[in-house]
Amino acid sequence: MAKTRLLPIAATLILAAGCSHGGHQPPNLAPVPAAGNPGATSAQAPVTQQAAPASPTNAATWPATSATSPAQSAKDSILVSANDVKRRAADVFGDSVVAAVDSSVDSAVAAPSWDIEVRSYQSTERVEHYLRLFTGPAKEHIESRLDRGSRYEPMIRAKMREGGLPEDMYYLALIESGFDPNAYSRAAAVGMWQFMTSTARDMGMRVDWWVDERRDPIKSTGAAVRFIKDLKEQFGSLYLAAAAYNGGPGRVARGLSKYADDLDGTTGDDLFFALAGKDYLRNETREYVPQLIAAALIAKEPERYGMKLTPEPPFTYDSVRVGPSTPLAAIAQAASISVPKVQELNPQVLRGMTPPKDSFFVRLPVGSADGFDDAFAALPADARKGLSTVVAKKGDNDASLAKKAGIASRQIAVFNPKLKHLKSGNLAPGQTVLVPTAAVAAAAVAVPDPSIERYGSSHSTMHVVKAGETLGSIAKKYHTSTAALMRSNGLRRPLIFPGQSLVVHTASKSKASTASKGKSKKKVSAAKRSAH
Repeated sequence: MAKTRLLPIAATLILAAGCSHGGHQPPNLAPVPAAGNPGATSAQAPVTQQAAPASPTNAATWPATSATSPAQSAKDSILVSANDVKRRAADVFGDSVVAAVDSSVDSAVAAPSWDIEVRSYQSTERVEHYLRLFTGPAKEHIESRLDRGSRYEPMIRAKMREGGLPEDMYYLALIESGFDPNAYSRAAAVGMWQFMTSTARDMGMRVDWWVDERRDPIKSTGAAVRFIKDLKEQFGSLYLAAAAYNGGPGRVARGLSKYADDLDGTTGDDLFFALAGKDYLRNETREYVPQLIAAALIAKEPERYGMKLTPEPPFTYDSVRVGPSTPLAAIAQAASISVPKVQELNPQVLRGMTPPKDSFFVRLPVGSADGFDDAFAALPADARKGLSTVVAKKGDNDASLAKKAGIASRQIAVFNPKLKHLKSGNLAPGQTVLVPTAAVAAAAVAVPDPSIERYGSSHSTMHVVKAGETLGSIAKKYHTSTAALMRSNGLRRPLIFPGQSLVVHTASKSKASTASKGKSKKKVSAAKRSAH
């Protein structure tokens, strides 16, 4: 996806034999602003833990032995047809975004259908492998994750449709994160759609110390749709686009160029399977599309595969606007709900309060917005205050300031990531320190600074081409060369178009610094030689 980094959550499904996990569920109602709240701009979901996708194991090498398909038991299947999904989505999103549905079709008896190509590849070895895995050792894992996903399904399907993509690309989020808005990979990819910071910002999402919209199901889904659509236009194949979303468009482009003669005559989605058979793509990327196909097959016919799915309540909400530095605890009190409920609907809010410099739309359960403004205004001034600013004096340290505020000393570091400490451990006198209230500190989420992403000696980022940009201007921005950009992205000519996604490889600061010092020494040596 917007990534070259992530280990898709589906990788956690490639488990050693004998392990079983919890999973997801099929279609259900999902997150949407309730009518009458025009100000809503983003929607959120559970903010409990951060899932770190596990890496794939040797159990998933590309050439796998074929096996018989799962046994069928087809009576009273819990199917949710495309018409049923559209009908329920219409209840949530309104007729303006949902096409009219033929009421003569009975969803209870309608045969399942897919708008991505699954039947043609159902009998391939890797798809059959994942059908066995998902309905065997990973059955509970898949069931629970599909259950979780049901909360967001109508919203995701509606956005896919509006973006001109097949609705069944919804299942990509199962493979990416298990529909977890707070999923966090070891490569620092975050959210349901596993965006890296740089790509998320390129796609228009806010990612900073206070707010991380990669965790916002609605904002991140919109960005994922745009990104996948760009990749599909670039490669002309939905499954190549999915592979590029996972492994990076540069790698896919280079593979197509490298094996152009062998792939000549292969078109459409067959290209993905042909390229995957070349042992060129990373194992994780080769397995990505078969996992997507297996997930789509199972989710549309759960009982056929021995699964029982339990849809979750829809992710609906009201929105209210509050001022800067407003504690989530105060919002919860005014809305007569719990702080965890506010966090669940607003997982993008990281530090237990709204950002210090901005008014902010906060999501609340449907009906909670009624009377909110009056209830919030009636709260004591101290309850509506998120933090105070303290100027450090000689001898002050994290522990002393924290003790006065009634919070843990580590919370001082959380709200002041750039604090300077003396060798003694004390704070430098005169520097400004933000001290959160106890209520804010308790609601802060223990996540790292989104701006800090480490990739070793070098790293890759994704750049989405904007109107007016050239390869030369992009190369200059990232301190690289046009030739390097062309190599990284398999470009034969220096032609790019707005919306295109480019892989950009840049050296780490330490490496760049070393190179810079080396150049300086060479210049000095040359100067000395010329002087003599």
